[in-house]
Amino acid sequence: MGKIAVVAIVSSWVVAISILVNCIVPDPYMDEIFHIPQAQQYCKGNFRSWDPMITTPPGLYIVSLAHVASLFPGLFYMKIGASFSDACSSSLLRSSNGVLAVFCSILVYNILTHLRPSLSDRKVTLRTVVLALYPLHWFFSFLYYTDVASLTAVLASYFMSLKKNYFLSSLVGALAVLIRQTNIIWVLFISCTGVLDYILTQQKDSAVLAESRPSQGKDAFSVWNQGVGTGSNLRKRRIGNQAATFNSSVHQTVASTKPSSDFSHEVREIISRLWQLKLELFATFWPYFIVMVAFITFVCWNGSIVLGAKEAHTVSPHFAQLMYFSLVSALFITPVHFTIRQAAVLAQSFWKKNKLVSFFQLCTVLIVGFFSVHFFSIAHPYLVADNRHYPFYLWRKVIKFHWTMKYLLVPLYVYSWISIFNILAKSQRKTWVLVYFLATAATLIPAPLIEFRYYTIPFFFLILHSHVDDDRSWLLMGVLYFAINFFTMYMFLFRPFSWVHEGGVQRFIW
Repeated sequence: MGKIAVVAIVSSWVVAISILVNCIVPDPYMDEIFHIPQAQQYCKGNFRSWDPMITTPPGLYIVSLAHVASLFPGLFYMKIGASFSDACSSSLLRSSNGVLAVFCSILVYNILTHLRPSLSDRKVTLRTVVLALYPLHWFFSFLYYTDVASLTAVLASYFMSLKKNYFLSSLVGALAVLIRQTNIIWVLFISCTGVLDYILTQQKDSAVLAESRPSQGKDAFSVWNQGVGTGSNLRKRRIGNQAATFNSSVHQTVASTKPSSDFSHEVREIISRLWQLKLELFATFWPYFIVMVAFITFVCWNGSIVLGAKEAHTVSPHFAQLMYFSLVSALFITPVHFTIRQAAVLAQSFWKKNKLVSFFQLCTVLIVGFFSVHFFSIAHPYLVADNRHYPFYLWRKVIKFHWTMKYLLVPLYVYSWISIFNILAKSQRKTWVLVYFLATAATLIPAPLIEFRYYTIPFFFLILHSHVDDDRSWLLMGVLYFAINFFTMYMFLFRPFSWVHEGGVQRFIW
């Protein structure tokens, strides 16, 4: 019943808000002026046509073609579209993201059920509905952008990996890369987490198998000993000593499969298992390798990771982007990270360890943060010139409020990362947390433009693996998301404005 409730709830607002958006903003807006005409060219069968301003591959248009094709018989019967190309209207293309938003909520429900099987349907439903309201995901469910399709494809690939269907996972991962090329990082992340899970499963299976053997041997020995005379006591003692030694080694093996508090030991253990199982791992995960090779070939052929507008999307060392992500993500989970209780937990964990070492580590992290915002903080021309985006106002009114402001925010950035690591470490192995951080860094650091949309996928992996069991926190997050969504949609629909130097109606957007 939980999954049906999720579909009903998400579908209700997708349909209602979509109708409202299409009535008030019927024409393509912002990036839609590139995506919608391109998709319409595909609907006409003109697959050689390509707008040089589009930076992403044509995966979204391929998905939209399938969506329109599924609806076309009904549209033709109702005489809404005389031809397939006529059916590819702005509203129908936007509706493909609405459908994907519903499907994405189903994936989130399934992933939560898999990761947290002890949760009741009611709790999983609550978490899924709240995540469907996540503002950056919710807002673009009603426009023709790549974000919803990108998140859905990545989560579908991840869910297939959790189900150990690695071939299908890699196929869906390839589709995710066709929608947005930076998703190659998340395909690599999914394959790495799959490898870690595979290694851990192999260790557990080996330990269980080994543990079952001495018990079987013990039963056989007891049966055999019943028919032996008292003169065989020496043989019995030898057998008992061998069994005790074997049991000791088994318990050591079982213990080694548990998450270790020693990070270096955990890394060495995984590297050792990687080498031992290298052929088996390649035979299992080779589909991901094919996707990686295909992507590298594309980049070498294209000369860049982006397709169009290469001069405006050059790879830049934007380390401050990681700082922004930590604070934005923690703020979206405010009831968990910015509480007196969480601050006390972090302070307690700090003082529990060697105070001198902890102080040195904290100072090092702060210095890295200051270094990042001072030398690697990029003001992209799009950011400082386009007042339709909310990051424009955050940049001008907050970060640029005073020259010291960007440095005063560094302790908040550092606190956010420490809190994120603290929450993740409670339920995940340290190597998983490291792989997640590296994937997030590889996604965000090369991006010169501050776009909160880029934070969506790492945020979802963060929240899905943060075991927040307090329903009150989830309800507060739901209220927060609802308030933000109400404000942003109201501003988008009912507070248009004009530019003096350019005609047309402008609207506020993420």
